[in-house]
Amino acid sequence: MELEIRKYGDEVLRQKTKKIKDPLAKDVQELILSMLETMRSANGLGLAAPQIGKNLRLCVIEENNETYVLINPRITAKSKKRILAEEGCLSFPGEFFQISRPEEVQVRYIDEKGTARKIKTGGLLGRALQHEIDHLDGILIIDRIKKARKNPKETNKIC
Repeated sequence: MELEIRKYGDEVLRQKTKKIKDPLAKDVQELILSMLETMRSANGLGLAAPQIGKNLRLCVIEENNETYVLINPRITAKSKKRILAEEGCLSFPGEFFQISRPEEVQVRYIDEKGTARKIKTGGLLGRALQHEIDHLDGILIIDRIKKARKNPKETNKIC
């Protein structure tokens, strides 16, 4: 079931999310499927639970034909080198911003099967992970703006 994406100004986007106690609970599994459908329908790269009005530490990302379901994710390491790149967000339709982020991150999370996982990555996936985890901490893209630009020819809608 496709869900409504909350836009900037909705107070749920500023709330720090609560950990999921049972990743295999039926409601969590159904929410994951609905989030993936919503993200795909909006042509997004990622989507965090607060963006659909849920105060849960859950996000989904699809990058390079691979789907990532991250339950209770946390960044455990960041590179010192930073990269400035353009990002968009489904909660800010039509807006794109220059954002500086660490080049690589390491993230620990639980997947949709309840398995503890760790990923170390950079590039677009690393950026998407940081963007979505920011959402889970009530941090929005505008909190990290370096320089704004509207309606670029090419960009990635991360969330």
